[in-house]
Amino acid sequence: MKEITSHSEFNKVIQQDKPVLLDFYADWCGPCQMLLPTIEKIAGEFEGKVEIRKINIDENKAIASKFNVRSIPTLFFVKDGQIHSKINGMTSDVTIRKTLNKLLK
Repeated sequence: MKEITSHSEFNKVIQQDKPVLLDFYADWCGPCQMLLPTIEKIAGEFEGKVEIRKINIDENKAIASKFNVRSIPTLFFVKDGQIHSKINGMTSDVTIRKTLNKLLK
């Protein structure tokens, strides 16, 4: 699972044909670190179908601001350049999979 490190890279990821899961996090965030293994596992399961990317809010303040991220972890589910769903805080792998499967329909 790759991390988005620039605004131009972010724009390329959002513009692609497949759905995107954006994981907004910070290294100092305990819940973010707890969610990371779940996100990595799901990234493996959905490889080739969904683009899953991490965005460090401390290093990408402009992107976090654009998405109005107020708490972390926050997951955004994007398809065709539009936000379809958002999950704030800890969540289960089941919820993430269900949301991704909806995007794939």
